[in-house]
Amino acid sequence: MEETFGWEHRTQLVHDVANALRERIYAGTYPPGHALRQVQLSSQFKVSRTPVREAFRLLEQEGLVTATRSGGVQVISIDLERMLDAYAMREVIDGLAASEAARKADKSAIDHLFQIIEHQRRTMKPWTQSEYVKANVQFHASILELSGNSFLMRELPMIRMTSQVFKPMSHLGSDRAAQAIEEHVEIVEAIRDGDPEIAERVARRHIRSTMESLRTSAIA
Repeated sequence: MEETFGWEHRTQLVHDVANALRERIYAGTYPPGHALRQVQLSSQFKVSRTPVREAFRLLEQEGLVTATRSGGVQVISIDLERMLDAYAMREVIDGLAASEAARKADKSAIDHLFQIIEHQRRTMKPWTQSEYVKANVQFHASILELSGNSFLMRELPMIRMTSQVFKPMSHLGSDRAAQAIEEHVEIVEAIRDGDPEIAERVARRHIRSTMESLRTSAIA
Protein backbone atom coordinates (compact mmCIF):
# COMPACT_ATOMS: atom_id res chain seq x y z
CA MET A 1 0.00 0.00 0.00
CA GLU A 2 2.40 2.69 -1.20
CA GLU A 3 1.51 6.17 -2.45
CA THR A 4 4.09 8.63 -3.68
CA PHE A 5 3.73 12.39 -3.61
CA GLY A 6 5.89 14.99 -5.31
CA TRP A 7 7.60 17.84 -3.53
CA GLU A 8 6.49 20.66 -5.86
CA HIS A 9 4.32 22.33 -3.27
CA ARG A 10 4.97 21.66 0.41
CA THR A 11 1.50 22.72 1.55
CA GLN A 12 -0.15 20.55 -1.07
CA LEU A 13 2.04 17.65 0.00
CA VAL A 14 0.81 17.91 3.58
CA HIS A 15 -2.80 17.96 2.37
CA ASP A 16 -2.16 14.99 0.07
CA VAL A 17 -0.80 12.95 2.98
CA ALA A 18 -3.69 14.07 5.22
CA ASN A 19 -6.23 13.13 2.53
CA ALA A 20 -4.71 9.67 2.13
CA LEU A 21 -4.76 9.07 5.89
CA ARG A 22 -8.27 10.47 6.20
CA GLU A 23 -9.66 8.13 3.55
CA ARG A 24 -7.98 5.14 5.18
CA ILE A 25 -9.59 6.06 8.49
CA TYR A 26 -13.02 6.48 6.87
CA ALA A 27 -12.61 3.16 5.06
CA GLY A 28 -11.74 1.37 8.30
CA THR A 29 -8.21 0.49 7.14
CA TYR A 30 -7.08 2.31 10.27
CA PRO A 31 -9.79 1.49 12.84
CA PRO A 32 -10.48 3.43 16.05
CA GLY A 33 -7.52 3.23 18.42
CA HIS A 34 -5.09 2.26 15.66
CA ALA A 35 -1.58 3.67 16.22
CA LEU A 36 -0.24 5.81 13.38
CA ARG A 37 3.56 5.69 13.15
CA GLN A 38 5.48 8.49 11.47
CA VAL A 39 8.41 6.34 10.37
CA GLN A 40 6.21 3.69 8.78
CA LEU A 41 3.97 6.20 7.02
CA SER A 42 6.81 8.37 5.76
CA SER A 43 8.31 5.22 4.22
CA GLN A 44 5.00 4.24 2.60
CA PHE A 45 4.39 7.71 1.18
CA LYS A 46 8.09 8.23 0.33
CA VAL A 47 8.23 11.56 2.15
CA SER A 48 10.07 12.86 5.19
CA ARG A 49 8.47 12.74 8.63
CA THR A 50 7.69 16.46 8.53
CA PRO A 51 4.66 16.37 6.18
CA VAL A 52 3.37 13.29 8.00
CA ARG A 53 3.64 15.09 11.32
CA GLU A 54 1.89 18.16 9.90
CA ALA A 55 -0.82 15.95 8.40
CA PHE A 56 -1.37 14.50 11.86
CA ARG A 57 -1.99 18.04 13.14
CA LEU A 58 -4.64 18.65 10.48
CA LEU A 59 -6.41 15.40 11.32
CA GLU A 60 -6.22 16.16 15.03
CA GLN A 61 -7.98 19.48 14.40
CA GLU A 62 -10.75 17.54 12.65
CA GLY A 63 -11.03 15.17 15.60
CA LEU A 64 -9.99 12.10 13.63
CA VAL A 65 -6.76 11.42 15.51
CA THR A 66 -5.48 12.16 18.98
CA ALA A 67 -2.09 12.37 20.66
CA THR A 68 -1.23 9.62 23.13
CA ARG A 69 0.52 9.97 26.47
CA SER A 70 3.61 8.34 24.99
CA GLY A 71 3.88 11.08 22.38
CA GLY A 72 2.45 9.04 19.51
CA VAL A 73 -0.73 9.50 17.49
CA GLN A 74 -3.69 7.19 17.11
CA VAL A 75 -7.08 7.16 15.44
CA ILE A 76 -9.68 8.38 17.91
CA SER A 77 -11.12 5.75 20.19
CA ILE A 78 -14.88 5.48 20.49
CA ASP A 79 -17.12 5.42 23.52
CA LEU A 80 -20.75 6.36 24.04
CA GLU A 81 -19.98 9.79 25.51
CA ARG A 82 -17.80 10.74 22.55
CA MET A 83 -20.42 9.55 20.08
CA LEU A 84 -23.20 11.49 21.79
CA ASP A 85 -21.06 14.65 21.89
CA ALA A 86 -20.48 14.36 18.15
CA TYR A 87 -24.15 13.76 17.43
CA ALA A 88 -25.09 16.77 19.57
CA MET A 89 -23.06 18.81 17.10
CA ARG A 90 -24.69 16.95 14.22
CA GLU A 91 -28.12 17.99 15.48
CA VAL A 92 -27.16 21.64 15.09
CA ILE A 93 -25.44 21.15 11.73
CA ASP A 94 -28.17 19.02 10.17
CA GLY A 95 -30.98 21.20 11.48
CA LEU A 96 -29.51 24.40 10.08
CA ALA A 97 -28.61 22.74 6.77
CA ALA A 98 -32.17 21.45 6.29
CA SER A 99 -33.59 24.86 7.15
CA GLU A 100 -31.38 26.61 4.60
CA ALA A 101 -32.03 23.92 1.99
CA ALA A 102 -35.79 24.48 2.36
CA ARG A 103 -35.23 28.05 1.24
CA LYS A 104 -33.11 27.20 -1.79
CA ALA A 105 -33.72 23.67 -3.13
CA ASP A 106 -35.29 23.28 -6.57
CA LYS A 107 -37.15 20.32 -8.08
CA SER A 108 -33.97 18.77 -9.46
CA ALA A 109 -32.35 18.84 -6.03
CA ILE A 110 -35.44 17.33 -4.39
CA ASP A 111 -35.56 14.56 -7.00
CA HIS A 112 -31.91 13.80 -6.29
CA LEU A 113 -32.57 13.46 -2.57
CA PHE A 114 -35.48 11.09 -3.19
CA GLN A 115 -33.23 9.04 -5.50
CA ILE A 116 -30.71 8.66 -2.68
CA ILE A 117 -33.49 7.50 -0.37
CA GLU A 118 -34.57 4.90 -2.92
CA HIS A 119 -31.00 3.66 -3.06
CA GLN A 120 -31.04 3.38 0.72
CA ARG A 121 -34.21 1.30 0.52
CA ARG A 122 -32.46 -1.09 -1.86
CA THR A 123 -29.72 -1.64 0.71
CA MET A 124 -32.27 -3.08 3.13
CA LYS A 125 -33.02 -6.33 1.27
CA PRO A 126 -30.59 -7.84 1.69
CA TRP A 127 -29.27 -5.62 4.45
CA THR A 128 -25.97 -4.22 3.18
CA GLN A 129 -24.57 -2.00 5.88
CA SER A 130 -21.62 -0.59 3.93
CA GLU A 131 -23.81 0.54 1.04
CA TYR A 132 -26.38 2.01 3.41
CA VAL A 133 -23.67 4.04 5.15
CA LYS A 134 -22.35 5.39 1.85
CA ALA A 135 -25.84 6.45 0.81
CA ASN A 136 -26.45 7.95 4.23
CA VAL A 137 -23.34 10.12 3.94
CA GLN A 138 -24.40 11.14 0.43
CA PHE A 139 -27.87 12.11 1.67
CA HIS A 140 -26.68 14.35 4.48
CA ALA A 141 -23.81 15.77 2.43
CA SER A 142 -26.26 16.70 -0.33
CA ILE A 143 -28.37 18.68 2.13
CA LEU A 144 -25.26 20.46 3.37
CA GLU A 145 -24.48 21.40 -0.22
CA LEU A 146 -28.04 22.55 -0.87
CA SER A 147 -27.81 24.91 2.09
CA GLY A 148 -25.40 27.03 0.07
CA ASN A 149 -23.68 27.96 3.34
CA SER A 150 -19.91 27.65 2.92
CA PHE A 151 -19.37 27.40 6.67
CA LEU A 152 -21.85 24.56 6.96
CA MET A 153 -20.23 22.72 4.06
CA ARG A 154 -16.98 22.71 6.01
CA GLU A 155 -18.70 20.41 8.49
CA LEU A 156 -18.78 17.49 6.03
CA PRO A 157 -15.94 15.75 7.96
CA MET A 158 -18.24 15.60 10.99
CA ILE A 159 -20.87 13.77 8.95
CA ARG A 160 -18.30 11.34 7.59
CA MET A 161 -16.75 10.78 11.00
CA THR A 162 -20.03 10.02 12.75
CA SER A 163 -21.17 7.69 9.97
CA GLN A 164 -17.96 6.03 8.78
CA VAL A 165 -15.66 6.06 11.81
CA PHE A 166 -18.15 5.72 14.66
CA LYS A 167 -20.18 3.26 12.54
CA PRO A 168 -23.42 3.55 14.55
CA MET A 169 -25.16 1.02 12.30
CA SER A 170 -22.75 -1.62 13.59
CA HIS A 171 -24.48 -1.14 16.93
CA LEU A 172 -28.01 -0.36 15.77
CA GLY A 173 -28.57 -2.56 12.73
CA SER A 174 -31.20 -2.62 10.02
CA ASP A 175 -34.20 -1.78 12.22
CA ARG A 176 -32.81 1.66 13.02
CA ALA A 177 -31.76 2.07 9.37
CA ALA A 178 -35.32 1.42 8.21
CA GLN A 179 -36.64 3.99 10.67
CA ALA A 180 -33.98 6.48 9.60
CA ILE A 181 -35.01 6.15 5.96
CA GLU A 182 -38.58 7.18 6.82
CA GLU A 183 -37.18 10.12 8.77
CA HIS A 184 -35.18 11.08 5.68
CA VAL A 185 -38.43 11.14 3.72
CA GLU A 186 -39.90 13.58 6.26
CA ILE A 187 -36.86 15.83 5.93
CA VAL A 188 -37.05 15.93 2.14
CA GLU A 189 -40.79 16.55 2.15
CA ALA A 190 -40.28 19.56 4.44
CA ILE A 191 -37.50 20.85 2.20
CA ARG A 192 -39.71 20.32 -0.87
CA ASP A 193 -42.54 22.24 0.79
CA GLY A 194 -40.20 25.15 1.39
CA ASP A 195 -40.81 25.17 5.14
CA PRO A 196 -37.51 26.01 6.90
CA GLU A 197 -38.95 25.69 10.42
CA ILE A 198 -40.39 22.22 9.91
CA ALA A 199 -37.32 21.10 7.94
CA GLU A 200 -35.07 22.07 10.83
CA ARG A 201 -37.36 20.47 13.37
CA VAL A 202 -37.55 17.08 11.65
CA ALA A 203 -33.83 17.08 10.83
CA ARG A 204 -32.93 17.71 14.46
CA ARG A 205 -35.43 15.08 15.60
CA HIS A 206 -33.82 12.60 13.21
CA ILE A 207 -30.43 13.05 14.88
CA ARG A 208 -31.94 12.90 18.37
CA SER A 209 -33.58 9.59 17.42
CA THR A 210 -30.17 8.18 16.54
CA MET A 211 -28.77 9.45 19.83
CA GLU A 212 -31.60 7.81 21.76
CA SER A 213 -31.07 4.54 19.87
CA LEU A 214 -27.38 4.64 20.78
CA ARG A 215 -28.19 5.20 24.45
CA THR A 216 -30.68 2.33 24.43
CA SER A 217 -28.21 0.05 22.66
CA ALA A 218 -25.54 0.85 25.25
CA ILE A 219 -27.92 0.06 28.10
CA ALA A 220 -29.00 -3.19 26.47
